[in-house]
Amino acid sequence: MPVFVWEGRVRGSLQKGEMEAPSKSAVLARLRQMHIQPLPNKIKEKGRLLSMSINLGGISTRDLVIFTRQLSTMIDAGLPLVRGLDILAAQNPNKKFKGIIIKVKEDVEAGSAFAEALGKHPKVFSNLYVQLIRAAETGGVLDVVLQRLSSYLEKMDSIKRQIKGAMVYPSIVIGVAVMVLAIVIIFVVPVFAEMFKDMGTTLPKLTQIVVNTSSFVRHNVLLIIIAIGVIIFLSGSLYRRSYKVRRLFDAFLLRMWLIGPLILKTVIARFCRTLATLTAGGIAILDGLDITARASGNIVTEEAILEAKKAVSEGQTLAEPLSTRPKLFPPMVVQMIAVGEQTGALDDMLNKIADFYEEEVDIAVAALLSALEPLMITFLGATVGVIVVSMYLPMFKLISALSE
Repeated sequence: MPVFVWEGRVRGSLQKGEMEAPSKSAVLARLRQMHIQPLPNKIKEKGRLLSMSINLGGISTRDLVIFTRQLSTMIDAGLPLVRGLDILAAQNPNKKFKGIIIKVKEDVEAGSAFAEALGKHPKVFSNLYVQLIRAAETGGVLDVVLQRLSSYLEKMDSIKRQIKGAMVYPSIVIGVAVMVLAIVIIFVVPVFAEMFKDMGTTLPKLTQIVVNTSSFVRHNVLLIIIAIGVIIFLSGSLYRRSYKVRRLFDAFLLRMWLIGPLILKTVIARFCRTLATLTAGGIAILDGLDITARASGNIVTEEAILEAKKAVSEGQTLAEPLSTRPKLFPPMVVQMIAVGEQTGALDDMLNKIADFYEEEVDIAVAALLSALEPLMITFLGATVGVIVVSMYLPMFKLISALSE
C-alpha cells in the first residue's frame, strides 16, 4: 500500500504527517475523520524506495513525536483513545511501530490503562513517557500532556541531532587521515625502503622507525584490525557492565577541553527540560527527580540529582543541594531554580533555563567545530610531514657524503 505525505490545519495550526492508504482520496477522508482540514495540493505519494527504507528501519524519535502529536490532536478533538490508536496504526508507514500501536490498542480495549499498555514496550516508550501518561490519565488531561510530551521529545531530538551533526565533519576528516596514512605506510614507504636497501647505507633513526612501522603494519594488517575490534568490543562491554568504569569515563568527559562544557550544557538542558515537563504533567517532585536522574545521560550528574532528591525528601529546597555542586550546576541555574520555587512557578523557570542552555549548546557546537578543524588539519599535516621527511633524510645523507 502506498505511503502519502500530508499537510493540514487544526484550529489554525499547521500539522504534517505520513499515512498509508490505497489512494489520495482515502487520505483526505481519513484526515477529515481526525478533524484535520487537509490541504489537497500538499498530499503527495512518497517514493517506494524511501518508504521501504523507513519500514525496514527501527523506531526513531521522530516517529514517536509524530505519533504523540497526532494522538494529542485527536484526543483534543474528542475522538476516543481506542479510535485514535486505530487510525494511527492504520496510517503509520513504519511496520514495526504499527505493530506496537496495534498491541497497545488491543491492551486498552481489553481493559488495561493506557500507561500500563505503553509500559509493556519500554524500548519505545521510556519510563518518563509512561509516568507522564499515567499522571495524565489520573488528572484527565491526556491531550495536554501528550502535547507537552511531543514538544519535549522534539527539543531533546534537536539537541541529539545537533551533536551528531557536529561529529560528522570531524569523523570524515579523521577517516580520510587514517586512509591517507595507511596508503603511505603500506604502499609508499616500502618503495623507499627497497631503494634504501639497494643503497646499502645506514638509515637515520627516524627513517628506520618509519620503515619498521611500515613493515610491521604490512605483515600484521589483519591482526591489527582484529585487535582494534576486540579492544572496542571489550571497552564497550566493560563500560556497560562496570559502574566504576562508567563513572570514571563520564567524569573524564566532563573535564575534557571543549567537549566537557558541551556535554555539561547538554546535561543541564536535558535536566531542566525533563524536570519541567514532569512537574507540569503532575508528577511529584521526588518522582520527577528520580526519573530525571535516570535520563540525565551521565553518571556524575545522575549521582548529584539523586543526592538532591534525598535532600528534598528531608525538607530542603531543590536549590539548596544543587548549590553545593557549582561545577555541575552553575550559580545562575541554582538562583533561577530558587526563584521558581519561591514563586511557585518552578516548571516555567526550568523551561527558561532549558531554552538558554539549548542556545548555549548551539554556541558550544560551533566553537567545537572551529577548534577541531585546524587541530585535525595540523595533526594530519604534521604526521604526513614526518613520514616525508624521514624518507628524504637518507637521500640528504647520501648527497652530503658524495659532496665531501
